[in-house]
Amino acid sequence: MSKRKAPQESLNEGITDFLVELANYEKNVNRAIHKYNAYRKAASTIAKYPHKIRSGEEAKKLDGVGAKIAEKIDEFLQTGKLRKLEKIRNDDTSSSINLLTRVTGIGPAAARKFFEEGVKTLEDLKKIEHKLNHHQQIGLKYFEEFEKRIPRTEMEKMEVLIIGELKEVDTEYIGTICGSYRRGAASSGDIDILLTHPHYTSQTEKQPKLLHAVVDHLESIGFVTDTLSKGDTKFMGVCQLQQSDEDEEEYLHRRIDIRLIPKDQYYCGVLYFTGSDIFNKNMRTHALEKGFTLNEYTIRPLGVTGVAGEPLLVDSERDIFDYIQYKYREPKDRSE
Repeated sequence: MSKRKAPQESLNEGITDFLVELANYEKNVNRAIHKYNAYRKAASTIAKYPHKIRSGEEAKKLDGVGAKIAEKIDEFLQTGKLRKLEKIRNDDTSSSINLLTRVTGIGPAAARKFFEEGVKTLEDLKKIEHKLNHHQQIGLKYFEEFEKRIPRTEMEKMEVLIIGELKEVDTEYIGTICGSYRRGAASSGDIDILLTHPHYTSQTEKQPKLLHAVVDHLESIGFVTDTLSKGDTKFMGVCQLQQSDEDEEEYLHRRIDIRLIPKDQYYCGVLYFTGSDIFNKNMRTHALEKGFTLNEYTIRPLGVTGVAGEPLLVDSERDIFDYIQYKYREPKDRSE
C-alpha cells in the first residue's frame, strides 16, 4: 500500500493535518507504532466529525481522543500552532528522516542509517545513488510523480485498461482494484489489484505463471514500465497510461501492486484490501462475537473450545456478511 494517505477533507483540517504529521513523526523517527496508531485513529475520527471543533473538551468526547491529544487541540486552537511540531520541524534529524521515508523503498531504519551517513536531502540521496538498491533507485527516480495523488478519472481509465487486458491473457482471470478507490475516493495513492484464477486454489501448488503472464502482458503493451519486485504471488512496480490522441494530458508514472490470491480465499482478500482499517477491525470483532474468526484469507467457525474449524466456502463478499449476520455494506459505505 502507498505511503501517502488520502488528505483529510473536513471542517477540522488544521487539526487532522497536525495529527497526521505527528503520527508520521512517531512512526518514522521514534518507531513508536502505538503512538502512530493513536494519532491516526484520532485524525480519522475528527475528519468525520460534522462540526467545527471549538475546544479540546469537545474533541475528548470523540472515540480515540484522549486528554493529551485534547491538550494539543486546545493549544492549536488558541495559538494556531503546536510547540511540539515546531520543534520537530526545526529538528534536522526528524525532518530529514521524514523526507527520506517518503521515497518508496526507504523505511525508517534505512532513512536513519542514511541520515547518520550525512544524507539529509534528495540531492544528497542522488549523490549516493549507486549505494541504493533497485527499489530505492526507482523511488528516487519517480519521487515527484509518486508524491502526486491519482485522480479518480485516471484510476477509472486504468481499471478499464487492466480488466480488459486480463481477458486478453485469459478470459477466466478475475481482477479487482481495491483500496480507497473501491470505496469511492476522489483520489488514490497507488493502484492495488487483487488477481485470481480458477486454476489456483489454496489446495493447489503455487502458480507464479498466472501472475507473471499478466505482468509480462502489461509490460508488452507499455503499461508496466518498471519492476520493483516480482515474487510468486506479488508484483510491485510502476505503470503509466499511454497518452491517446483525444487526451490532452500526459500521464504520470504511478505505483502499482498486483497480488495473486487463491480463488477460495479471493473474496476474503477483496474485503480486507478494500478496507477501511477501522471497518475491517469492526467486522472482525463482530465475527468473533458471532463465533467466527475472520482474516484476509478465510472465515472459519470457532468451536466450543475456541479452536477454529475448516474455512467456510466463500463465493462473494456477501457470503462473509451473511455468515456473521452483518448487514451488507457497499464498498462506498466502508470508510469507518
